[in-house]
Amino acid sequence: MMLSSTLARRVVSGFCRTSLRPAVAGPVVARGYRGDAQEPNLIEIPLPPWQERRDESPEIKKKRLLYESRKRGMLENCILLSIFAKQYLEDMNEAQLRQYDRLINEPSNDWDIYYWATEAKPTPEVYQGEVMDLLKEFTKNKQMEQRLDAPNLEYLDKSQ
Repeated sequence: MMLSSTLARRVVSGFCRTSLRPAVAGPVVARGYRGDAQEPNLIEIPLPPWQERRDESPEIKKKRLLYESRKRGMLENCILLSIFAKQYLEDMNEAQLRQYDRLINEPSNDWDIYYWATEAKPTPEVYQGEVMDLLKEFTKNKQMEQRLDAPNLEYLDKSQ
């Protein structure tokens, strides 16, 4: 007896799904990381709300933001934001540093930041400002620079 390809796929995928589940009592559900999950069986894991660090010196804030620009949830933003930070972060004033801090740390999804920077999606009002305009312009890469990797860290050592 021959199984149709659709039925065979269902049998195999059902077997794979059940064999990979941990041995726990009760149903196993997938975890979502966004509050807008459409599926009722997803558990929302809320991220702690972003809070501005008011007691941080500009020097420390710049170092933290430089690190956070490099360590993103996706490679595209790691490259984009780390090169952007290398070029602009040192000259940002306190208001711009606050804007950049909020932009890269408040959204729970790195893809949102990427889509706003590339103008694939409209930027929410709360993130619009000087820094977002600068990032959008930087993302256009009008000088056609080769941006394939995050910059080396030698530029951080000012003693050379």
